[in-house]
Amino acid sequence: MFLTDYDRYIDIVCNSFLPLLKGALFYSLTLTVLSFAIGMSLAIVTALARLSPFKPLIWLARAYVSFIRGTPLLVQLFIIFYGLPNLGVTLEPFPAAVIGFSLSVGAYGSEIVRAAILSIPKGQWEAAYSIGMTYVQALRRIILPQAARVSLPPWANSFISLVKDTSLAAVILVPEMFRKAQEIAAANYEYLLVYSEAALIYWIICFFLSLVQDRLEQRLDRYVAR
Repeated sequence: MFLTDYDRYIDIVCNSFLPLLKGALFYSLTLTVLSFAIGMSLAIVTALARLSPFKPLIWLARAYVSFIRGTPLLVQLFIIFYGLPNLGVTLEPFPAAVIGFSLSVGAYGSEIVRAAILSIPKGQWEAAYSIGMTYVQALRRIILPQAARVSLPPWANSFISLVKDTSLAAVILVPEMFRKAQEIAAANYEYLLVYSEAALIYWIICFFLSLVQDRLEQRLDRYVAR
């Protein structure tokens, strides 16, 4: 009896591994990379708006950040995918997920960027202005490169968290890894086994990304004055 169950479990794990891995590589990681890239761009724009002297821009950026940070990501995905069709806007699952995750990354990431920019000493701005640089030139050549190094650890943590958060896309029918795990578990009723396998794959991916993060931080640390 034990051997029969053991063989069945091994068979389930072997048969489910490839579909789970495909879901992770073709959907979970793709969704992570696209959303993170778009969200990072949105974060920079939002952070600069928060730091601008124009109050309408400041209010608009604050309202965006406040709404995204103050509402659950799951609710935001439901609004985009299930709510917008009531307004005549219908999106496919994957683009809807990209929009939802990008908005989330942009809101949270804007605070990372803003804090990193504010951490740069004012003397850096003054030195840039003293050699004739404009605000944009100083920002692009002096401030943002330094802010990028400061913000690397929190950005890396956000990226790793986003990998795990993509599992929420299962609720809007994106066939990412957790969605595949739900389908496989529903077919064989081995929820603990299949979900544990999915959790292991998530952990391996995040562990690898953590190693990459550590390596990047070590490389950038070489250029820090002691």
